[in-house]
Amino acid sequence: MALTADLTRTALRLTSRIAPSLAVSAALPSFRRPHTSARPRPDEEALMRAARRETVSVDGRDVVVFRWGNGERPVLFLHGWMFRTSRFVPLVRALTERGYSPVGFDAPGHGESSDGETTILQYGDMARRLAPDDGHYEAVVGHSLGGLAAFWALREEVTATRLITLAPIPDLTHLVDSFCAGAGLTGRAKDVLRTHVEEDIFAGVPNVWERFSATYRPARLTLPILVVHDEDDDVIPVAHARRIADTYGSQADLLITRGLGHRRILADPQVIEGVLDFVSATDPVH
Repeated sequence: MALTADLTRTALRLTSRIAPSLAVSAALPSFRRPHTSARPRPDEEALMRAARRETVSVDGRDVVVFRWGNGERPVLFLHGWMFRTSRFVPLVRALTERGYSPVGFDAPGHGESSDGETTILQYGDMARRLAPDDGHYEAVVGHSLGGLAAFWALREEVTATRLITLAPIPDLTHLVDSFCAGAGLTGRAKDVLRTHVEEDIFAGVPNVWERFSATYRPARLTLPILVVHDEDDDVIPVAHARRIADTYGSQADLLITRGLGHRRILADPQVIEGVLDFVSATDPVH
């Protein structure tokens, strides 16, 4: 598998130099949909079976929704790219035991949902559709791409008392740059991909590079924010988390861990305790 990936990256790098549009066309399927779907782990299965499930249609795809609790004090979970709601099981269990009602979904192409392309727009759509009758969540918890989606959704029509973002992607630019680096797209090919993002994926959406950023118009988010990141995250540098926290000043708390990387941060006892303490605090910023 590693050899195949290396050969593909080399081929795309070479193609980028002589036929950038062709290179981008070859890479687009991986950019627009996950190339693999994470499987549930044995320690996740019991709680996932206990969830109340429903299926909703998003862009013609079946999206599976999971709910726990009695509906009071709802907490929305937004998973990351090539992750699934089941990865939040430790946090879901802890919050349910404290009387919260977690709700999450597997985005298209992820987990138990049907195959398909995934965009941050779908995350925002689902966040609105899953909101309680009064439209307000007790908290929104997002990891990686889900963290960026949480910032965007809360600047639009979604409201919450608190926001927790775990190893968040800082902005759309980082997402494109990271993909290009991993896929071997260089030079003009990166510009072609950016044009595709603007004119196809986000057609009709203005200012996508500014708008889809965790630090865009910070004054529009007045709720308390907890930013959690690991020093050893090899997917998203911790410097981005520090920048996000600095942008929001006194309304943001920053929790830095070590040795967890991008994935294990979701199940770490220190992180879970920090999230519980933050969600249960009673003095939101005004």
